[in-house]
Amino acid sequence: MTEPVVFDIPEGARTTALRALDRDLCDECFGRLFGRLGHGLSNPERARRLTDALGHAPLGGNPECAVCGGLFSRLSTWVDRAVRAAEGFEWHRFTCGSRWDPERLAREEALWIEFGSEWGESARSAFNRELGKKMETASGASGGTERSDVVFLADLPVGRVEVTVLPVYVYGRYRKLDRTLPQTHWPCRRCQGRGCTTCGGTGKTYPTSVEEIVAAPFLSATGAEGSRFHGMGREDIDARMLGRGRPFVLELLRPRKRTVDLAQMATELARDAAGRVEVVDLRPSEAPEVVRVKEASPDKSYRVGVVGEVPVAKVNEALELALRQAIAQRTPKRVAHRRSDRVRTRRLVAARVVEATDGRFTLDLRTEAGTYVKEWVEGDDGRTVPSLSSLVGVPLKVEFLDVLEIHDTEV
Repeated sequence: MTEPVVFDIPEGARTTALRALDRDLCDECFGRLFGRLGHGLSNPERARRLTDALGHAPLGGNPECAVCGGLFSRLSTWVDRAVRAAEGFEWHRFTCGSRWDPERLAREEALWIEFGSEWGESARSAFNRELGKKMETASGASGGTERSDVVFLADLPVGRVEVTVLPVYVYGRYRKLDRTLPQTHWPCRRCQGRGCTTCGGTGKTYPTSVEEIVAAPFLSATGAEGSRFHGMGREDIDARMLGRGRPFVLELLRPRKRTVDLAQMATELARDAAGRVEVVDLRPSEAPEVVRVKEASPDKSYRVGVVGEVPVAKVNEALELALRQAIAQRTPKRVAHRRSDRVRTRRLVAARVVEATDGRFTLDLRTEAGTYVKEWVEGDDGRTVPSLSSLVGVPLKVEFLDVLEIHDTEV
């Protein structure tokens, strides 16, 4: 059996209530003046308790209320508008908000100045809460949650509900096996994506990317309007990404469907991206993980094929020296057009020769995050100091580069 709500009315509240009775308020707005009294009661219930205690007739839902103008009596209309605004979208969790006429808010402020706000609750807060309650009943969805699928904004002066459909996030790891594939979509530099003779009207520098390949089945399955690809760093276009793969979060914008069969997505990717991209460890994600993935700076392991006429003993000697000193790398020439020109200090964590033949050798390296490996090998015209080339005293050229591992799970 539910315990009755105790509603003790302080003497000051009685005095305020008596003064407010002649202000043409509805029971909701009258009760809100005492919203911090009688925990568990609705504002109309507070109003009834007060009017009963004062021997006054019930106020009811006054359509001419001096503060809300009858808005609280029309909540069902706003529920209908919200449900219609979200037609065609899947949603299970929501948040409600509202935009009010400044004049109406000024009336409430004047009322609070006159009667004080010691026990009061704002009209906006009460409207959002009550709208959320009715939305829960009408839709079966959960309201007021932090991780919402949609956000409803009732524009009270205009008379419509705006709906913001929040993204769906999916975490995974990708392996890139194709040395001609960039990580993300590259707009054509000449036309900036509009389409021209240089790009053959596609608006793109490269025909496709890891981003586009991974996003394709998700866009189809969810009906999303677009996507954003958030990778834990990126490899060069001509480098393979091997090992456990590079972590990423795929953000699907304004999806119509939110429930995705990740096993089916993995199957489709394995079929459609075979030989180019492999995607593993798919799971649902949330917006905060985008920040974690973007801000992570784990060590990385590489395999590097190098061309250069140098004895392997000299290479081993140079690697021992390189492991004992910091590397100063000025922004490489190849990325200077999109990155600030500054000197970054990095270190090699481990380095060894795994294979050597006439004029060629292969290295396994582990480096701190952000190390430009090609430039460390070749020198980049003196912009990386020391480079392996400077240490062995012979010009070197990177023949191939593979990322063997992203060490993001190590403590």
